Amino acid sequence: MKVLVVGSGGREHSLVWKISQSPLVKKIYCAPGNAGISSLAELVDIKAEHIFALLEFAKKKKIDLTVIGPEAPLVDGIVDAFEKEGMMVFGPRGSAAILEGSKVFSKDFMQRHGIPTASAEIFDNEKKALQHIENSKSALVIKADGLAAGKGVIVCSSKVDAKVAIDRIMAKKEFGEAGATVVIEECLVGEEASILAFTDGETIVPMASSQDHKRAFDDDKGPNTGGMGAYSPAPVVTDELFRQIDKTILKPTIAGMKKDGCLYKGVLYVGVMVTEDGPKVLEYNARFGDPETQAILPRMKSDLVEIMMAVVEGKLADVNIEWDGRSAVCVVMASGGYPGSYEKGKEIKGLKEAGELSDVVVFHAGTKKLNGKIVTSGGRVLGVTALGSDIKGAIDNAYKAVGLIDFDKAHYREDIGKKALIL
Repeated sequence: MKVLVVGSGGREHSLVWKISQSPLVKKIYCAPGNAGISSLAELVDIKAEHIFALLEFAKKKKIDLTVIGPEAPLVDGIVDAFEKEGMMVFGPRGSAAILEGSKVFSKDFMQRHGIPTASAEIFDNEKKALQHIENSKSALVIKADGLAAGKGVIVCSSKVDAKVAIDRIMAKKEFGEAGATVVIEECLVGEEASILAFTDGETIVPMASSQDHKRAFDDDKGPNTGGMGAYSPAPVVTDELFRQIDKTILKPTIAGMKKDGCLYKGVLYVGVMVTEDGPKVLEYNARFGDPETQAILPRMKSDLVEIMMAVVEGKLADVNIEWDGRSAVCVVMASGGYPGSYEKGKEIKGLKEAGELSDVVVFHAGTKKLNGKIVTSGGRVLGVTALGSDIKGAIDNAYKAVGLIDFDKAHYREDIGKKALIL
């Protein structure tokens, strides 16, 4: 079969890498892809947001399965467009992807269906939002309503920070129209975990647990990013805790979407905060996490394509996923200045040497080929993933590989996975 993967980041490289291992697959295309993906798939010069062009390409090439990586085309209805033409496509329809596309929608959805989450207020007026902050007595989190590439959530430790966040989002419009409305919610305290699961709208099959590192710098300091690294499994997610998450969050979410007339098929990602009062939802994503996917898929022993087809065909109840018992750690190497402004076009050295290490895979994110060399072309440049017999072993292997790679002003956290060692 022929598979088209849509997207260009580390998540998409890991998807292509895993899909390429399926005996069902004869040819892979990736639109638009990156330098690393080009060794496994034929790159197609169509952006992920150009839905009609992607559909025409898929029809022309008689693609058997299209896999959507990023959130924007999902929210814009790419799955609906492909399904209308009878094309097999993996991902939720636009009416379901709004769980990620609008934080106002998801907050209202959780409140209506009794799903545990932080208490919140919604504002489309800057003055009223500022007044609410002034009257607040607890630490707050300010969230832009729409998609903001993982950067539209600002954790505020003081009223001053919260007011600055409102100014950035609503007055200066740093996130454009995504910040026309904001959600102001209590700041939950606890340990975070990422829960990803496959679902065909009825059956839910969870993936291995993981934990992301959102902040730019060590010790969870600095601004939020799209993710600076991840590890799997996450020790905080015990069997007992997962049963609680399944009962109070996963099942009510999928059942609630169905009840609301929005059958949810694809991957459901739930960012969870494990509080003293139990697990609570921080956010929903309507797709594979990035960089969590780079830590999860190397541990998956089952055929990803078979699982995806079972989701699309509504046969997920027949699927069991086998997992490698080892741990995985992914360290993101980013451009200096990320998540703010950064320079592009820096030559990346040491990729061959790092990739030749045992149990190491270097996933490309912001890279491209230029004059025969691989150079940086984005904020998050690489996801260096390694397996190990335990988290410590995976950490050591990942950072050994990171040490072999170099590009000007490369930035990465040095504490990815260390939190797991003390849990």
